[in-house]
Amino acid sequence: MKAMILAAGKGTRVRPLTDEIPKPMIPIIGKPVMEYLVEELASHGFNDIMINVSHLPEKIESYFGNGERFGVEIGYSFEGYIEDGEIKSTALGSAGGIKRIQEFGGFFDDTFLVVCGDALIDLDLTQAVRDHWKSGAIASICTLQVDSEQVSDYGVVVTDENNQITSFQEKPAPADALSNSVNTGVYIFEPAVLDLIPSGQNYDIGGDLFPQIVAAGLPFHAIDIPFNWIDIGRISDYWEANQKIMQQQLRTIPMPGTEVRPGIWVGLNASVEFDDCEITGPVYIGSGTRVEAGAKITGPTWIGHGCHIRSGADISQSIIFEYTRIGAASIVADSVAFGRFFVDKNGKKFESEDMHLDWVTDSRIPAERLNGS
Repeated sequence: MKAMILAAGKGTRVRPLTDEIPKPMIPIIGKPVMEYLVEELASHGFNDIMINVSHLPEKIESYFGNGERFGVEIGYSFEGYIEDGEIKSTALGSAGGIKRIQEFGGFFDDTFLVVCGDALIDLDLTQAVRDHWKSGAIASICTLQVDSEQVSDYGVVVTDENNQITSFQEKPAPADALSNSVNTGVYIFEPAVLDLIPSGQNYDIGGDLFPQIVAAGLPFHAIDIPFNWIDIGRISDYWEANQKIMQQQLRTIPMPGTEVRPGIWVGLNASVEFDDCEITGPVYIGSGTRVEAGAKITGPTWIGHGCHIRSGADISQSIIFEYTRIGAASIVADSVAFGRFFVDKNGKKFESEDMHLDWVTDSRIPAERLNGS
């Protein structure tokens, strides 16, 4: 079967992470979030996958290639152009990107799946497609029930007694919500839906296409199959996703490395002074990372490969990207250290004095070249 992964957005709400990597490439427990999605698609027989790209496209294309190592075939639709040697992104919107692919080569010739490239799911996609076919709908949305106080974070889907979609509410206040079923960004379409999308325009699935389907009175179905769904919409979502997975709340994603002590996983050739450090799991310490005696690490914490954690550093419930040096007097709590950026779990940037940092630097810079190190 065929699928499309939406991967052309700039991910502005996840900055500064997306200043250097596209949103689908943000690592979750050591792998790009979109890799989990490709694996999930492959496991349900979606072997032909198109991906639209625009923001930092080469990083997606060079990693996933033609899809052979994932057991699928992957193609790309680039939305943009090159000017003066630089890539200029011109994303066409989620529906516009689908239309472009169809007009170029007629890829969507049967029932197809569309998913967002920045979410983790463990949905039974095979059952979802069966439900879609049974409904006779031209389009289906996989919905999920959330607590009433959470509806203001999502697009709410309103249905009748037959699960026919009748209307939408975009992030309503809890008191105004007509439903607690929300749009998860997992869609099943028949090719006929493409006739509703205008050519060469920026056109959105949720904001433009779906209201058009409702207005036309076409069969439009909500599929309500319980599943785990983690949307990486904001820095806080990214932080929380890592916390949940390290606590094994999403059991389809195992911890990598070797569990050398209860709740402590280590990659290859790490140097950790276990007897002289205070480490409370769940914690992952990447390959080639050095943790000096006297460091304190409290989980859930992920430390990437090639890092250097100095004696006296105190890290708790944080994500430390690869090749990061955490200095001896640093207190890192509920935060993300990424390259030259350091943000709390809500995306607020910190300066060194805010978190008692004697600075977060690149571990590949020789320590003797750093003042005070």
